[in-house]
Amino acid sequence: MTDKTGISRRGALAGLAGSAAAMASEKTAAAEPAAPPQAVLPANVCRMTPRMVEGPFYFDPALVREDITEGRPGVPLKLALQIIDGATCQPIAGARVDVWHCDATGQYSGYDGQGDDRSISTKGEKFLRGTQSTSSTGEVAFKTIYPGWYRGRTTHIHFKVLLDEKAMLTGQMYFPDALSEYIFTSIAPYNTRAAKRDTLNSTDFIAGADGDHISFVSLREEADAYVASLVIGVDRNAEPERAGFGRPPGPPPGAGRRPPGPPPGMEGGPMRSHGTGSIVPGGKT
Repeated sequence: MTDKTGISRRGALAGLAGSAAAMASEKTAAAEPAAPPQAVLPANVCRMTPRMVEGPFYFDPALVREDITEGRPGVPLKLALQIIDGATCQPIAGARVDVWHCDATGQYSGYDGQGDDRSISTKGEKFLRGTQSTSSTGEVAFKTIYPGWYRGRTTHIHFKVLLDEKAMLTGQMYFPDALSEYIFTSIAPYNTRAAKRDTLNSTDFIAGADGDHISFVSLREEADAYVASLVIGVDRNAEPERAGFGRPPGPPPGAGRRPPGPPPGMEGGPMRSHGTGSIVPGGKT
């Protein structure tokens, strides 16, 4: 099924992923060496992934696992990450990779003050957090759900890369706004919230620091899940990050503040598209 523009959800996703890959290719083809033969993921290779703030919701649950959902409802998402040396394009084996993110309604595990009214405690819970070690090709995989949103931030997943027990890179990965908007306005439990999304990729000050979109994932659609892939370039010569690197005090930016109107750039109403895939539970067919 298509919207009035004739664009299906599947078509929009393919176009977004293709255009992102094309942009990256155009920027790097002339000046950058090609990806090594063992690199199997679509590449933003031979570029250093920018460091970004850790945020207020990190802790180490010491959970080595691929499936981090713990029954949390949401659209299935597979993360396919590859860790490389950003200077040489060579994969880094044996690196520790931590990921964590909010659930479909914007809640992180392990903290008080969750939910739109900050009245929910998730202390003692460890959903949507996990750790993997990279393979000989520098790869790790996680099974999770498409992340939701919370006030003041665009849709994102946090990650840490640790070499020799030292945090060498703390970052965040981002998702296409068009797909996020479709999911958030059409699919439960994303669309059950009274609060309205207030921040897009273009208006998020943290995402805006990645002007080249190096941390924006490539997405493809499989029969049972979306697959988000990202090549993460680490600077082996960088100083290890301090404990709590870049962690702002208190709640995330914008938490607890109600915006005066619709999200920036969406004054005409949310963008919607409808498709025929079976990934989205309850989606129109």
